[in-house]
Amino acid sequence: MARLADYFVVVGYDLDNRVEGEGLGRILQRFPEKDWEDSPFPQGIELFCQPSGWQLVPERQPASFFVAVLTDINSERHYCACFTFWEGLDSPQLKKVDAGDADEADEEPAVVQHAKLFAPKSLVVVSRLDYTEAFRNCLGLIYTVHVDGLSTPLETVIGNLLTCIIPVAGGSQRTITLGAGDRQVIQTPINDALPVSGSSVAQLFRQLGIVNVLYLFCAALTEHKILFLSSSYQRLTDACRGLLAIMFPLKYSFTYVPILPGKLLEVLSTPTPFIIGVNSFFRSETQELLDVIIADLDGGTVTIPECVHISLLPEPLLQQTQTALSMVLDPELEFSDQAFPPQSMHASALKIQDKEIRAVFLWLFARLFQGYRWCLHIIRIHPEPVIRFHKAAFLGQRSLTEDDFLMKVLDGMAFAGFVSERGPPYRATDLFDDLVANQVERIRQEETYPHKVMNHVKELAEQLFKNENPYPAVAMHKVQRPSETSQSTDQSRTPFPVLDDVAVQLFIDHAVAKLKSSPPVVKVELKSMVPSGPPLGDIVDRNGNVMANSARRLEVVRNCITYIFDNKMLEAKKLMPAVLRALKGRTARVCLTQELNQHVLQNRAVLDDQQFDYIVRMMNCTLQDCSHMDEHGIAAALLPLVTAFCRKLGAGITQFAYSCVQEHMVWTTMQFWEAMFYSDVQNHIKALYMETDDGNKQSNSDQQDGSGSRREISALDLAAEQNRLWPTLSKEMQMERVQKEESTVFSQAIHYANRMSYLLLPLDTSKNRLLRSSGLGDVESVSNSYVTNSIAGSMAESYDTESGFEDAESSDVANSVVRFINRFVDKVCNESGVTNEHLKALHTMIPDIVQMHIETLDAVHRESKRLPPIQKPKLLRPTLLPGEELVMDGMRVHLIPDGRDEATGQMGGPPLLPAEGAIFLTTYRLIFKGTPSDALVGEQIVTRSFPIASLTKEKRISVTLTMDQFVQEGLQLRSCTFQLLKIAFDEEVASDLAESFRKHLHKLRFPQHVQGTFAFTVGQSGKLVLEPKTKDKNQSLKTLSKNLVKNAKRTISRQYVGRKKEAPATWENRSTFHTELDEDEISVSEEVDQSALTLSSTIRSSDRQTMSNVVERACCRDYQRLGLGTLSNSLTRSKNEPFRISTANRMYTVCRSYPGLLIIPQNILDPIIHRISRCYRQNRFPVVCWRHSRTKAVLLRSAGLHAKGVVSFFKSPNAPTAVPSQADSTSLEQEKYLQAIISSMPSYSESTGRNTLSGFTSTHMNTSESSDKLRQPKIGDLMKQVLGNKEDVPGTFSRGALGQKAKVISLSQPKASGKAKNSPRGKWGSIRGSGRLSAYNPDIGTRLAGKESPQPNGGPNDPLFLRQQKAYLYIIGDKAQLKGGKQDSFQQWEVIPIEVCDVRQVKNSFKKLMKACVPSSQTTEPNMSFLRLLEDSEWMTLLHRVLQVSVLVVELLDTGSSVMVSLEDGWDVTTQVVSLVQLLSDPYYRTFDGFRLLVEKEWLSFGHRFSHRGAQTLGSQSSGFTPVFLQFLDCVHQIHLQFPMEFEFSHYYLKFLAYHYMSNRFRTFLLDSDYDRIELGVLYEEKSDRRNPQVCKSVWDYIDRLNKKAPVFYNYMYSPEDEEVLRPYTFISNLKVWDFYLEETLSDGPPYDWELRSRQESLAEEPAEKAETGAPKSLRHIVWPCYDDLSKVMPDAITKLLQDLQNLEAELGQTSEKWKDTWDKIKTTQRTETKLESRPSFSSSLLMSSNLSHQRRSQGVCLQDSRVGSSIKLGLDCEASATSTPVAGRPSTSTFYSQFHSTESENRSFEGILYKRGALLKPWKPRWFVLDKTKHQLRYYNNRQDKDCKGVIELSDVEAVIVGTPTMGAPKNVEEKAFFDLKTDKRMYYLCAQESSNAQLWMDSIQSSLSDA
Repeated sequence: MARLADYFVVVGYDLDNRVEGEGLGRILQRFPEKDWEDSPFPQGIELFCQPSGWQLVPERQPASFFVAVLTDINSERHYCACFTFWEGLDSPQLKKVDAGDADEADEEPAVVQHAKLFAPKSLVVVSRLDYTEAFRNCLGLIYTVHVDGLSTPLETVIGNLLTCIIPVAGGSQRTITLGAGDRQVIQTPINDALPVSGSSVAQLFRQLGIVNVLYLFCAALTEHKILFLSSSYQRLTDACRGLLAIMFPLKYSFTYVPILPGKLLEVLSTPTPFIIGVNSFFRSETQELLDVIIADLDGGTVTIPECVHISLLPEPLLQQTQTALSMVLDPELEFSDQAFPPQSMHASALKIQDKEIRAVFLWLFARLFQGYRWCLHIIRIHPEPVIRFHKAAFLGQRSLTEDDFLMKVLDGMAFAGFVSERGPPYRATDLFDDLVANQVERIRQEETYPHKVMNHVKELAEQLFKNENPYPAVAMHKVQRPSETSQSTDQSRTPFPVLDDVAVQLFIDHAVAKLKSSPPVVKVELKSMVPSGPPLGDIVDRNGNVMANSARRLEVVRNCITYIFDNKMLEAKKLMPAVLRALKGRTARVCLTQELNQHVLQNRAVLDDQQFDYIVRMMNCTLQDCSHMDEHGIAAALLPLVTAFCRKLGAGITQFAYSCVQEHMVWTTMQFWEAMFYSDVQNHIKALYMETDDGNKQSNSDQQDGSGSRREISALDLAAEQNRLWPTLSKEMQMERVQKEESTVFSQAIHYANRMSYLLLPLDTSKNRLLRSSGLGDVESVSNSYVTNSIAGSMAESYDTESGFEDAESSDVANSVVRFINRFVDKVCNESGVTNEHLKALHTMIPDIVQMHIETLDAVHRESKRLPPIQKPKLLRPTLLPGEELVMDGMRVHLIPDGRDEATGQMGGPPLLPAEGAIFLTTYRLIFKGTPSDALVGEQIVTRSFPIASLTKEKRISVTLTMDQFVQEGLQLRSCTFQLLKIAFDEEVASDLAESFRKHLHKLRFPQHVQGTFAFTVGQSGKLVLEPKTKDKNQSLKTLSKNLVKNAKRTISRQYVGRKKEAPATWENRSTFHTELDEDEISVSEEVDQSALTLSSTIRSSDRQTMSNVVERACCRDYQRLGLGTLSNSLTRSKNEPFRISTANRMYTVCRSYPGLLIIPQNILDPIIHRISRCYRQNRFPVVCWRHSRTKAVLLRSAGLHAKGVVSFFKSPNAPTAVPSQADSTSLEQEKYLQAIISSMPSYSESTGRNTLSGFTSTHMNTSESSDKLRQPKIGDLMKQVLGNKEDVPGTFSRGALGQKAKVISLSQPKASGKAKNSPRGKWGSIRGSGRLSAYNPDIGTRLAGKESPQPNGGPNDPLFLRQQKAYLYIIGDKAQLKGGKQDSFQQWEVIPIEVCDVRQVKNSFKKLMKACVPSSQTTEPNMSFLRLLEDSEWMTLLHRVLQVSVLVVELLDTGSSVMVSLEDGWDVTTQVVSLVQLLSDPYYRTFDGFRLLVEKEWLSFGHRFSHRGAQTLGSQSSGFTPVFLQFLDCVHQIHLQFPMEFEFSHYYLKFLAYHYMSNRFRTFLLDSDYDRIELGVLYEEKSDRRNPQVCKSVWDYIDRLNKKAPVFYNYMYSPEDEEVLRPYTFISNLKVWDFYLEETLSDGPPYDWELRSRQESLAEEPAEKAETGAPKSLRHIVWPCYDDLSKVMPDAITKLLQDLQNLEAELGQTSEKWKDTWDKIKTTQRTETKLESRPSFSSSLLMSSNLSHQRRSQGVCLQDSRVGSSIKLGLDCEASATSTPVAGRPSTSTFYSQFHSTESENRSFEGILYKRGALLKPWKPRWFVLDKTKHQLRYYNNRQDKDCKGVIELSDVEAVIVGTPTMGAPKNVEEKAFFDLKTDKRMYYLCAQESSNAQLWMDSIQSSLSDA
């Protein structure tokens, strides 16, 4: 029984106290005045009566009512029902208020104006019961009595209210009356454990909606802060009540304030979770709360801040809950689409709906917590049950370990309360207990059927409703309300009177006395055993949520264990990999623990070394996949086993398995040990009571039910039984049981202290080695030597030197372990009620236990060191290059598979990876060499290596090895040679050794200076060479570099002084002829060969050789070949030579990144160059680098202009300047320079007659038209492709009839002006006439430059002149740079703006390309596939762009226009384009010598920044690797693929260059310019080092040397066309991924270091010879794609034949001739023998090359290059025109194939056998003759099947066909008429058919062919 109301309080406005202008409330009266003992009076009621503050108002407000909730210090809730009404103030009171107002700083003067003010007054009932309606009625009645002046005294009513007593629960109903003629019925709930909600839950869902309430529900359960806003106080209370109701059976235990007064708003910034309601009036104050979820009840919104993450219910629960809720709240939804919806579908009444919603949440909790009782550990039964929840097991069995929501709920306070309240096994039960235990099966079966769920929900709702309303029919309320008149009239009411304390107190005292005399009411509690429901395991397994392990896998595990214990080690070894794979699955792990258990006898199992090793390995593998919480209980099951399995080490010394399985997180997790301890304690206590019970009643065993499903009584059931019996026991018996339980717990604590010391103390306690987790306290963790019997052998020595803790005392380890165990013991003993004496005893015992164990371990460790180490694979030494030395010797590692499938065996090959071996660091490479872990391919050797210089990324990783025990430290090393080494260090590699490896690697990768790279240090000592301080060998070079620098300084200072005629001691001025000439004007092609003279006369002898080398450089050799400037000794200067070789840059003063000698126009003087160069970036001004042999157009290269240069270059000439400024003159000189280049072109000089205008228009047309008409139509299209074919910008000239731009030439300008005029053209970016057709000449319509020329007299345009004309010079510039300039109407150059690929783009694209080709891990995501990643990398797009621009330039040069490529800094894209243009246009560059020369000239001499772009030194490390040169080689490879017969070198040659460009093995691709090379003294080194002839410094020398030995770089298909210009397709669809990026040779590493290959071959042959004595060997050999080097295993046919020839010659003792000579001989003999064609032919064994001049000889004869394979594929693609767009309707490859290869389908007009007489004295022989009318030939073969033609009679040579006569030796039995003769202009052919008719047919056929011709 309980009081309905504890206190009645009257609270009014405090007229005397006002704080800061705000009114306060004060308690006027309270009854009773003394606090009740069981319920003290709550403080601060006056704040809660007016939560928004106490204020006076000018108008009377209607009375209001709400219930606030206060929580006291004992977390008891007090319900304060506040009834507030308003009373008018009389004048003296008003004066008080006014005075108060006046005291303040006149804040609200408006208040004073009102004649009458009203103050609030509240009547408050404080109760511990929540009967809102009853309180509303009672307070309303008191107010009515007061207002209407009823006869009943107020004191009586209040006295009756305070003395009303009602039952708390039990489902009774009580009628109460307060003595004013009223009557109310109060119904108490049947079970007060279930919350009473009225209709508040339904109301909450209506206000916020399903999803929002679910968010709030999850937020409350996962302990977030929730704030409700509403303008209604009662709604705030209801919403909070509703939220708490749906959380049942969990109880909310944090701050709960449904109505928070405004004065206490700072409570909202508390750090703890809360549920609080606040009036919307204070909304603005809640805005800055960052971590509070705000639910606005009036607006229906829930706002979740960004920083708050709410974990939602796990699926499918969330979805099912939402469905159920929507069926309750909106049942019509389901039928809303039906044509005939049911009539009666309406939502239930609010009160019923409320219960239905709560039923859904009950159903939800029953599913969430199903089986929770099986995870309770009962650790004490008497005197009170102590219960713990095993969270890990619960989550593990539900397979929800990853679920965020459930984890948080189980960790929360609410769940802790749930366990302590519902854990005890013997107590009163409620609806939830029944649901979670007995209806699990039903819920599980129905969960997917919403309608069945709804039926269940309705049943539950009925029970909930009945609990709240046990007597629904009774509603006998009679309560007076105030009369309408009293409410509406505003007459001056009497204020609420002061009540008589004594009268009220009398009522109370009387009631108390009466209570004391009545007998006490005993609450009958029906305690019972709480049912547990079905165990969890069954539920989950039937759902199939467990990770399935097939029976086969379990069988493998069982068999392997059986083999181990039967000592069948070989069998076990074979099964081991499969077992370790199977152990990934949970059931296999459980199976392992069960199997091992069977082999333990009396807690002990002694094994021999190998058995022990295997068992430990399996245990480690099992533990490694367990999380630290051990949710599946695997570690728990293994714990007894690790202390059981052992092996004998020596006299009385035993090593247990636990010393080898310590390296797992689970052992350092306190929660794991607690759960283990509790479960063991539970088992022991259960055993304790089972024994006593068994003594009493043995009949228990017979009570098993038939199914046998309950094999034994559970611990909870047992505890329930004991709790039931507890009151019946005597005091002594009770004490005895308590003591027994306590000592059981104590003994377990000692046991666990031992167990923990076993697993936490490392075997080698002398080293401070602790587990990685910080669980063990403060000691730094070092990795453990968990290794089994290899602990000693492979590690003993390394440990002492490398652990870094030599001096550490073992006491550190002991202390930390003792601390850990002490913490554990304190926690579990306090929780399980161990006595203090016992606890003290434990604390003294633990250090002794640890110390004792350490001593045992020392002996074990000592003995284990004596064991022979495990047989690990022998470390294989790598073969090194000459001059390569080891920096770090082999460290044992495992090579882990990356994302490439080939080597892992997943694509069908052998599983070569993972492999075990060692990693070696040399001065040049990083090499892994080892053997595959898989025993089936164990005899193969796996090698993976890459040059250190190519390392691009190094990353630490953690690797889990299947074979080995646990996670290991590893490294992932990525190289730009498209290689990836993913290694895991073996356990024997100490961590600091691995660290030192990383440091060495880093030092070698980024030396401080380029001299630290391998190319320089090769052959020197193996120490890391950083800054060599040795004296320079080459003195002359040193002096030269000094001179260079001096001269550079001098020149720079002189440039600004002006051009004085001073003559310092420079070499030009000493020359005999030009003493007074200004030094800069000397050209190399002067009357006297200036270079020869100056060299000899000026430089000291030591420098002479060096400077003469300048002339020998690649550039000069090429200039001479192209006829650009001469270097002859003739004294006559060729005046008509348009270009000269300038020595202006001889000291690298003009441009440091250019070569010393440059080609410039003849009439440009050297000083001008200095000035021009300043306009260009990096001073890289335009110079000529190539000239077209036919059109004489030149190709120039330069950097882009400086920004100011661009503007001044195209400045408008209209602004006259009095004095030409510096910029102006520069601009003029620049213009002169371009004009000079244009003037030097033959086409220009012819047409202009040295720049006269008349010639300019006509002659030019004739000269260029005739030669170029064929090639014209192409360029426009090309332009469109390159520029994206944008429409002209508006603002051009009117197009006129012909749509071409008019060009006006004023006669006053005899020369083309360099300053651009304002031609009204928006952007000069779009190309003129790019594809606008001329009406008169459609052929020329698409030509590039649409210039029209007016007549000389400026008259109207004559149609004759309307022919387009191209510019003389096209400048390819960067779009971004050229914005804003204007094109001059009379310039003879034109700019083509293109978009260049930025260096950053290339870098990023390359990174992505590497990741696509060599992914670091396997993935099945569709958007991570190779092709998708390749596309994302945009590498092919970049190639396409470069090729496209190059093809455009080739076309322009071919049509006679010169081109200047002027992009970026002139050393990246410019170099690519210029090199490709020369390669495409000039066949010379497609030979070995030519390509070398091209690279040396364009890439090395013209200063491509190899060191910077390759990030070769520490300085350039940050810039990253940017493979501009690799991109160029890829472009060459694309062209090679399309024109395989045009290149002398093979694909392998390109790959070789690509590899060594990144490898730093040679000095060729080091340093950024010739200047740098001269400074370091590497430019003109002697060919090779005399001391070490093995070491090649230049890649070219190396290639030459190799090429002489073997045809590795040669392309057998090389059969060039004369002067062939290649025009490759550039579309992405025509480009192929270079196999250089994808191929790998695991047998012996990358195939680009030939010394290694030859050495490995010789090594491989030796053992082969020895083995030959045995049985006959098969010649078959399996070739594995990613393993074998295909060129070695399967050489192509010709290489094979050449090799065989060499071998035979060697066997016969002949001197073998060089392969090249042999090959050339074969080719020449073939040509002379068979003149099948009018053209010289190609080796007929491959291809008889036909007249393919008009065809594209692309897919030609795709003989794979000498590295890739042997098949010869023939097939030629023809194309109709040379456009770069694919041509439709190509003939199929097969037609060409047959044309050359087979005799079957030739154009055979007539064929058959004829006898032919040989030369004199030779016999007649039958031959198969073929008459071919198409080729106009008569061919003959040995027989019909013969493919090789024996001879050809050209019909054009036949003069007559005459009947012949039989001669000597003619075939017998042949008619005379069968003979006929063929007379040619050279000889007679005597032929004979088998019969005369046949002979006649032949004669007629031949005759008709002749007449046809």
